[in-house]
Amino acid sequence: MNKPLAVVAVGGNALIQDDRRNSISDQYEAVMESVKHITDMVEAGWDLVLTHGNGPQVGFILRRSELASSEVSPVPLDYAVGDTQGAIGYMFQKALHNELARRSLHKPVAALITQTRVSQHDDAFANPSKPIGAFLDEHTARERQQQLGWTMMEDAGRGWRRTVPSPRPLEIIERDTIAQLVRQGYIVIACGGGGIPVIRDAHHQLQGVEAVIDKDLASALLASQLGADLLVIPTGVEKVAINFGTPQQQWLETLSIAQAEKLLQEGQFGVGSMQPKVEAILDFMNASRQQGKNASGLITSPQAIKSALDHQNGTWITL
Repeated sequence: MNKPLAVVAVGGNALIQDDRRNSISDQYEAVMESVKHITDMVEAGWDLVLTHGNGPQVGFILRRSELASSEVSPVPLDYAVGDTQGAIGYMFQKALHNELARRSLHKPVAALITQTRVSQHDDAFANPSKPIGAFLDEHTARERQQQLGWTMMEDAGRGWRRTVPSPRPLEIIERDTIAQLVRQGYIVIACGGGGIPVIRDAHHQLQGVEAVIDKDLASALLASQLGADLLVIPTGVEKVAINFGTPQQQWLETLSIAQAEKLLQEGQFGVGSMQPKVEAILDFMNASRQQGKNASGLITSPQAIKSALDHQNGTWITL
């Protein structure tokens, strides 16, 4: 009997606890902590594909490139995404290998450099809106904007960040390879940072483009293409709330697709925080429903994954 398949989408910000703890060793400590909870899913009988964000890490690479521009050639954005896929994938691969061995679980792990096709005509290229890199104060942000030509935005009250185009994902190029590895029993780390953004030119050749793809939307696309049973999006809270931060705040345990769509229309979920996560799960579930599959979505904190799988925590989105 085949095991159920879950795609787990870990955010890039989850690897950086604060501005004082953003070194590689600090990030690896955060990865090890996340992996403990992800491995609980393996023990519970799930096959896994792990995806991850890379917004802060891509920003770090680009900043290093700018500081060193007098000595070395700059790193294009698509190559920076590839760099982070390798580095973050390595961290998760190593941490998963060690945690699985500690629990005497015999499961191979592979990190796969993944490309995601987008449309060169996507409106996002004319409207850079995806925040990357470190949070900056407004003064520093204005300086970077003037000196480097960056576009900047204030990000959910946490500070100012650089923005880049974020076109919608259309195709995971390595989908069949990922599916084959899953069938062979691998835990696959893929679609890092939403995948390296590529287009097909007039000769049907792949070409990289300067953009960053939303990790949750790419994870939803990958999950539907793999026929996954569950899309898990770990975040900073155990459950989704409506009227967040007000006296009327209410935590939600379950939502139907129709209820989630209604709450989205009402603007109940933060544009830069919970809204894209709910939208991604709805994309996945609607695509799965068209395939005749009864899939689910789960939003919860990494620490609550184990109890959420027993329906004792988290917010479940179901048909």
